[in-house]
Amino acid sequence: MRYMLPLTGLMMMGLVACAAHAQESGPVGYGYNPALPKPEKALVPTVKAAKAIGWPEGGKPVAAAGLKVNAFADKLDHPRWIYTLPNGDVLVAETNAPPKPDDGKGIKGWFMKKTMKKAGAATPSANRITLLRDTDGDGVADLRTAFLENLNSPFGMALVGDTFYVANTDAVVKFPYAAGATEIKDAAVKVADLPGGTLNHHWTKNLVASADGKTLYASVGSNSNVAENGIDKEENRAAILKIDAATGATEVYASGLRNPVGMDWQPGTETLWTAVNERDELGDDLVPDYMTSVKQGAFYGWPYSYYGQHVDERVKEQKPELVAKAIVPDYALGAHTASLGLTFYTADLLPAQYKGAAFVGQHGSWNRSNPSGYKVVYIPFKAGKPDGLPQDFLTGFLDAEGNAQGRPVGVETDGKGAMLVADDVGNIIWRVTPQ
Repeated sequence: MRYMLPLTGLMMMGLVACAAHAQESGPVGYGYNPALPKPEKALVPTVKAAKAIGWPEGGKPVAAAGLKVNAFADKLDHPRWIYTLPNGDVLVAETNAPPKPDDGKGIKGWFMKKTMKKAGAATPSANRITLLRDTDGDGVADLRTAFLENLNSPFGMALVGDTFYVANTDAVVKFPYAAGATEIKDAAVKVADLPGGTLNHHWTKNLVASADGKTLYASVGSNSNVAENGIDKEENRAAILKIDAATGATEVYASGLRNPVGMDWQPGTETLWTAVNERDELGDDLVPDYMTSVKQGAFYGWPYSYYGQHVDERVKEQKPELVAKAIVPDYALGAHTASLGLTFYTADLLPAQYKGAAFVGQHGSWNRSNPSGYKVVYIPFKAGKPDGLPQDFLTGFLDAEGNAQGRPVGVETDGKGAMLVADDVGNIIWRVTPQ
């Protein structure tokens, strides 16, 4: 391992160089028409993730003014995604990446694995969906059962009538569901394959259903940063797939979305929105993650361009004809914030300012000199469009030394209108309500 010493020195020089060129947070990389600095080229990319330490006894995030937060459930095993059933039961996917023997090879891969371990993202997957029920209405789950077990890195969930769908990392599967059930023992029935394999760089697969339940939409991230593993490894990836729930027939609904994760339907419309993690290693303030309405048949740039027609010169085989078609996303959420969760608030429990707003869980940066993300934000909507800059909703996930006490992922409204937040470092589901 003698070669590691000079490489470490080069990495430190790269970190210093990137820090010297870092730009202040704010309008750069945020909003409708974000300022986009010139791309930076460094010998070694910035690698700086907050060390995961968990919450101290009695510790918790800080809610926005007029709100309070409590632990709805704790001592979970890497909770990533949340789904509320019609009867108010809360399902949480306790999950992590599956084995990926062909991902993260080489020196860069070695550093990334070390970084992910430091950030609390290297634990084995529990492969379980857990049911949480608050039977006495005090805002804390007092019933906890294993709803589904022996899954394969599960993530997205959707209930349509008496059929419960799960997006495993390699397939959408379904189970029969009876209202009020606390567990499902039936065997999974495969609906459709999803891109998986031994590379499977972005392993999370989310899921939403159409209003009539006949169509499922699955989000699938890329197999690379900018197609460095070959464009042939990206079939049906960096896309949202449209799946016929009855037959499993699958087609690409929209493409060029590097890593779409959160998805939700805009209230009062039939418009699908998604939160997307953009590419890395172009500098502290490139490229902004974003949320956008999703148009059928649309192309959003990846890997050939970012934020419209900004060409990424690192891509080996350029496609100017595709770049010319690339759609500019609706709204920038800041570079490297790792914006994962997305839900529109349609309930009435929280103050009026939150009605119709989009809530985004920002897992937090690893490719930025100064941390970004590590919080939950909301974006007010007016006349069907985002209105103003993101506003803090739940903060305090980083301590004074910059360690990660928690990292927010999925966001979801519970049956009473409170906002739930999955924290996969604190292993807690937080619940936010009015004071």
